[in-house]
Amino acid sequence: MPTKKAQKQNVTVSLDRAIIHKAKVIAARRSTSISGLLAEQIESLVSADEAYERAKKHALAMLDQGFHLGGEFKVSRDELHER
Repeated sequence: MPTKKAQKQNVTVSLDRAIIHKAKVIAARRSTSISGLLAEQIESLVSADEAYERAKKHALAMLDQGFHLGGEFKVSRDELHER
């Protein structure tokens, strides 16, 4: 299935100079840029959040459906609560 090319948009982020320096070192070690590091982390965060939401929706649907745990009711509710 062909995928649509994603349009990119610039984002401005303000960080402490010491953090920027450390991020440059990490980016250089990974042969990427600070922008690349940030994009990777944000994409990972969004992907994890989407996976969580899908799992939550699935789990809630399963709870609504209920579970058959085996066993049978051999007596009626009225018989159980007879006084």
